[in-house]
Amino acid sequence: MSKRARVAVFGVALAILPGLNAGAFATGQTATGEADQAAVIRQIDAAVEARFARVQGFTDVEHYQVYRGDDQTHPAAEMTVRDTYKKGVGKEYTVLSQSGSSVILRFGLKPLLDNEKTINLPGNVEKSWFTSANYAMTLQAGGVRKLDGRECYVLAVKPKSEAPNLIVGTMWADAKDGSLVEIQGVASKSPSAFAGTTHMMRQYANVDGFSMAMHARAESNSMLFGRSVVTIDYSDYRLELSR
Repeated sequence: MSKRARVAVFGVALAILPGLNAGAFATGQTATGEADQAAVIRQIDAAVEARFARVQGFTDVEHYQVYRGDDQTHPAAEMTVRDTYKKGVGKEYTVLSQSGSSVILRFGLKPLLDNEKTINLPGNVEKSWFTSANYAMTLQAGGVRKLDGRECYVLAVKPKSEAPNLIVGTMWADAKDGSLVEIQGVASKSPSAFAGTTHMMRQYANVDGFSMAMHARAESNSMLFGRSVVTIDYSDYRLELSR
């Protein structure tokens, strides 16, 4: 099997969702009190623009775990890294610890980090943002809904192009400022003929006024290796903000 195929079956289809998002913009409503879709989408776009203007960089600690088959208790491999992001430069990773299957570490987690570095290069990272430039967004009926104690608008999202890191699914955006709260769905394109449909989710929390990734999960089934699950937990954020 080629290296590319092995990368796919060990879960590197995990979407590289935006790690941060923020803003503070009022949304409009119709005369009946229902949210106006165009106004909500403008709010989300403005939040991304505000984040891009303010966040100059950040560091965090990321803990990766890979589970195989039906065993969701004992990871087959683990890796903890420090992620350093600089606006206009991209990401760098420092491995703090690793354990478990050398095959998964070499052909799964290391290529996953390399792929994130590529996607987060200037000129690439903008293509993965959840904005109307990259996604068709449809506001779901029912008004504001609560998720983890936050009032959110819920939107169906579909990328305008296909890529393994772009998601067809559902987005929850904070009704106060348009910041990303949660995203879940399936990859719009498989990274390999060896990989089946990849289901993904990522949750966010407010850090220093900005929405930062806290937990992510990707599950896929391959023709050769069956079920693989990758989880990521994020902690110890340090943000560098412009004045």
